[in-house]
Amino acid sequence: MNTEEEKNRFVESLQLPVILILIMLVIHIIKEFTSIDFIYWGIFPRKFYGLKGILTAPLIHGSWKHLFSNAIPFLSLLGVSMYFYRIVAVRGLAMIWILTGGAVWLMGNFFDNDTGNFSHIGASGVVYGLVAFVFWNGVFVKSRESIVLALAVLVLYGGMFAGILPDQPGISWESHLFGGLIGIFTAYFYKDDLLEEVERLKQLEEPRTWGEEFEAQNGGGKYFLPRDIFEKTKEERRREEMEGEDYY
Repeated sequence: MNTEEEKNRFVESLQLPVILILIMLVIHIIKEFTSIDFIYWGIFPRKFYGLKGILTAPLIHGSWKHLFSNAIPFLSLLGVSMYFYRIVAVRGLAMIWILTGGAVWLMGNFFDNDTGNFSHIGASGVVYGLVAFVFWNGVFVKSRESIVLALAVLVLYGGMFAGILPDQPGISWESHLFGGLIGIFTAYFYKDDLLEEVERLKQLEEPRTWGEEFEAQNGGGKYFLPRDIFEKTKEERRREEMEGEDYY
């Protein structure tokens, strides 16, 4: 892949995360400067009117700090997924987004004393899902790139997993927990697709023999010596040697 192709692929990988973050930003600006209360577009566990939050809750945030703390890892993790795992990245994001929201709707506040009108909002569940998705792709796929990405995620985001612990006021630990678990499931679900892609790329990048490399670089035959040298029999070579001796 040449430099121009790399650049185009990089730009394409950022398009979806940037669009989603812009939507989050616009919603938050509207929330801050109008009387519209988007809290009712969050997930209300086991409430029929809270079902819409499965789709909309990740786009809504309670404060600027909440927004930016989610937007930065969301951009980097989804961008990495779109670049390195592009054949499954969109499907993986959709699975993490919907299943995490569905799990929170079913099980959110289940262990809390107060199960009333408590809304789960923010993209943190999706972020946790993406962290697990990228890390476990390294475990399942075991390609050079996936292993490096898994180690990078472990170093950069390993501390986030404290967020799955319960009884943290103001934090939807259920979103974090279910997001992480569903991220693992998503990586496992799409591992065969990624393994097939890895094998396909390996075949495209199959190393050439020295003869093929010489041919590609010099534009001639792929052998340094005339092939008849190797095709002659011992008897033919012996006869040529005798004829040479007779000549001298």
